[in-house]
Amino acid sequence: MNKECYRHKWRKKSPNFVAHLTVRVKMQNYWAPSRIIGLFGIAFVVLAATTSYAGIINPILILNENQVLYLFSTSAQVLAGVYGLTLTGFIFFRNELSREEIEDETLVEAIDSLKSRYFTLLIFVTLSSIITLLLSNLAISYESTGTSLGTIIINSAQSAFVTTLLAVTYFIFEVISPKRIERESRKLQSQVDPVREETNKGSLEEFLKNYNQIEEIIAKYGSVYQTTSSMEHASRPRRNISNAKLSEILFRNEKISESLYGEIRALITLRNSIIHGAEPVVSEHIVINSSTILSELRNELGLDN
Repeated sequence: MNKECYRHKWRKKSPNFVAHLTVRVKMQNYWAPSRIIGLFGIAFVVLAATTSYAGIINPILILNENQVLYLFSTSAQVLAGVYGLTLTGFIFFRNELSREEIEDETLVEAIDSLKSRYFTLLIFVTLSSIITLLLSNLAISYESTGTSLGTIIINSAQSAFVTTLLAVTYFIFEVISPKRIERESRKLQSQVDPVREETNKGSLEEFLKNYNQIEEIIAKYGSVYQTTSSMEHASRPRRNISNAKLSEILFRNEKISESLYGEIRALITLRNSIIHGAEPVVSEHIVINSSTILSELRNELGLDN
């Protein structure tokens, strides 16, 4: 009897458990840039230490000065070419992200977060490339061969070359990933509503209802900022200002408080994340908070009077 009850409970809970586990695994696989940089740094240190130790104790290859010159001059040229092509491709994809952001205002938060992530990774790849080129020049200019210091420099330079190529490869696949918007949306959702899996789930319909009312109020009071008075721009199609920008304009013009502005931005981020691939689940706290924000917005704009 106990076994049957246990199986029945497991059948009821297993779909939610599997879904919860899947979301957590996906979030764990989407590492922060600092963690990725740390892992590549550790890989370089381990690889350089291992190869240097093996080169001093029991070298597999012994290079003369000409071989060292050809090896590191070629490595430097290859790395410079790969970095240049990667930078060119990144500029192209970044422009594509900006175009998507202009065409769809709900992508603003996710794309801004992606741009910040890519910029951090690009800085790391750039610094790694510079360090590799400096080590290559040092290996070429160090004329003494067969010494322990020369062995350490040569192995460290080649370890940096391999690590940098791997970092560039990771960066390329990161940028061209077809699921980049969905992954970033899930990350933003976890930042805004981190307790949705641990607490009681709220009504998504109620949350969206409150959000739509907030959106209508923001659009109404921000419509004056979307008009164009210049006749020279009359022929151009008018571009709507995003809800995030409209709420910022209301805050800058002292129509709403800073705390309310921050809460509205968080709701906008959460709603946009849900429609672009995040889990369509909100916590009860978020639903209650959205209702509170709606009341505060009405109060501060004088709609309750």
